[in-house]
Amino acid sequence: MMKDQTQPVMIGVDIGGTKMAAAVVNPAPVPSLLSTPVSIPTPAHDGPQAMVSALVDLIVKVYETSGLVHGTCQGRCVTLVGCGVGTAGVVNVDDQMIVSATDAITGWAGTHLGKDLAHQLARRVKAFQTRERTHTASIAPGVGQDISYAPLAIGTERIHIQNDVDAYAMGEAVAGAGRRYSSMIMAAVGTGVGGAVVLNSTVWRGAHHVAGEVGHMPVALAMDEPCTCGRTGHLEAICAGPSIHRRYLALGGDHCALHARDVEKRADDGDAIALRVYEESARALGKALAGLATVIDPECIVVSGGLSRAGELWWQPLRETFRNELIGPLRTIPLIPGEAGTSAPIIGAAASCWQLPAVQRMNRALNASNH
Repeated sequence: MMKDQTQPVMIGVDIGGTKMAAAVVNPAPVPSLLSTPVSIPTPAHDGPQAMVSALVDLIVKVYETSGLVHGTCQGRCVTLVGCGVGTAGVVNVDDQMIVSATDAITGWAGTHLGKDLAHQLARRVKAFQTRERTHTASIAPGVGQDISYAPLAIGTERIHIQNDVDAYAMGEAVAGAGRRYSSMIMAAVGTGVGGAVVLNSTVWRGAHHVAGEVGHMPVALAMDEPCTCGRTGHLEAICAGPSIHRRYLALGGDHCALHARDVEKRADDGDAIALRVYEESARALGKALAGLATVIDPECIVVSGGLSRAGELWWQPLRETFRNELIGPLRTIPLIPGEAGTSAPIIGAAASCWQLPAVQRMNRALNASNH
């Protein structure tokens, strides 16, 4: 009788300034979610120790609620082989360390996240195993022994830490709009403006871990506009949702508009100031993406985030500006909206971890045991 085949799975995590989300991910052949994402509030201002503790709580919750604690998920026999994390901040992927971060997460810079996560997972597993031994010793033999927390003791060699927008881009590259292309630039435009470059299904991070950070590219249309980084004239200062709202009010717009969505509605209704700030936002992004396309020559450019759902009042000037700025050989580069949605950073975090040598060794061993 043939034994059940055991499938390798990952846990992917997306750490944002307000919430953390995680799910079980099937890494191959096309990465996809195997469980519904679980989310918890981010203790963003309670310090790195509280952040890591909350991260471990979330991973354990996913492990338990998905069925991994019993070695199953969605009716399949599975085993956990790695954990990928996308987080706000500039990340040194090799050292698994947060190099720099904004005050959205207090004290995050300098955190050795991979090392701290592995250590805390090992401690949590040890505590669980002690508890389970005590519990099962007091009841009938075999009862409860199908529960195992041992696979959660993931060492640093099977943990992957990267920037959240890089994880988002990886998700789009392997399971979203970029899956048909070998190279891709992604711009994520929402409350901020981020970006990433994916080459041959791998995020290219650059010498200083910030490749693709389109939000802090200087653009003429943003001249004298204040950026969140403290400088002026950057793309984020004219293109991000809060910047659109701020500029709308500064130019004399309706003060009943409380955020960028309200400005978008007014633009749809023909409000001249709203139309102007939306168009200038789109044209600034179009120029920036054309510049990146000229330097990198990707197969496609993907635009995701909240503003990518703004409709033609934003997409039409974006596409027009982008095309007009490109030289002839580049004008066929597709400029397309993202497809993977909010699951993209979770899938992308797991997909990057899947590429780690230690994870692949474990996968090969698992394949051998299945045969």
